[in-house]
Amino acid sequence: MHEAIRTMLDKYNCRTSDEYTHALREILQEVALLGLWRSRFFEHAAFYGGTALRVLYGMNRFSEDMDFSLIEPDDTFSLGSFGNSLTREIESFGFNVSFEKKELRSSGAIDSAFLKANTFRELMVIEASDEVLKTVHQEKRLKIKIEVDVDPPGGFETESKYLLHPIPFSVRVYSLPDLFAGKLHAVLCRKWKGRVKGRDWYDLVWYAANHPYVRLSHLESRMRQSGDYEAAKPLSLQGLENMLNNAITELDVDNALTEVAPFVRDRRELDMWSHDFFRDLISRIVTEE
Repeated sequence: MHEAIRTMLDKYNCRTSDEYTHALREILQEVALLGLWRSRFFEHAAFYGGTALRVLYGMNRFSEDMDFSLIEPDDTFSLGSFGNSLTREIESFGFNVSFEKKELRSSGAIDSAFLKANTFRELMVIEASDEVLKTVHQEKRLKIKIEVDVDPPGGFETESKYLLHPIPFSVRVYSLPDLFAGKLHAVLCRKWKGRVKGRDWYDLVWYAANHPYVRLSHLESRMRQSGDYEAAKPLSLQGLENMLNNAITELDVDNALTEVAPFVRDRRELDMWSHDFFRDLISRIVTEE
């Protein structure tokens, strides 16, 4: 195993196959970020979403996909031009991945691709124990979806954050008030085939506890772009609280818990989840303009 990968793996203290797989996914995500940095991707785009919180701010839940946004709209942008850089970087650390570009953009504004690998082989690379490997099917596949919003709403700011592993490098990321705006848009407007995404609500708890400041104007821009806010007057904090209260009333807490539980190592973090708990959280949100 590459020494840099060993250092990254040591922080996880893995015991089960699920824990090893989560760790493997996150290591591949961070190496992918390095590959994107080397290819100057962050001159054009910024990191956002739950994986950005996990990797750059230490949020305590595992995350699957990698979400990015162009700085300026560009309908000619293609992730395909970064595929070779990504696979070359990841393979330099001993892994074997493929890059598969989705030919058609979902919703017209999201450019997508997948990094794919054989889970069993890559667990061998990070030297998972024989006892762990016995529980993993040899044909199991690990997939990391990469999505880029090529038509981003305006009104956001970005900053540089630094990672030290596998080598020191920088990642351009949305500022926290704009990250929070994106998460609130997901909580209020995400259409997830009739199901509830408990991970969105988990992230809401993180923001309330660690950074309750939201850029309301960016949230409004997102909601107007998605057709979820059409009022003539600007979105107010009271209007946001009203919408969140409605979302909480409709929230199936049990389903939200079931969805998020596999991504949380300490399930005791979820013990307080209830409608009253979430109503208390949203009362803590403040605006930053």
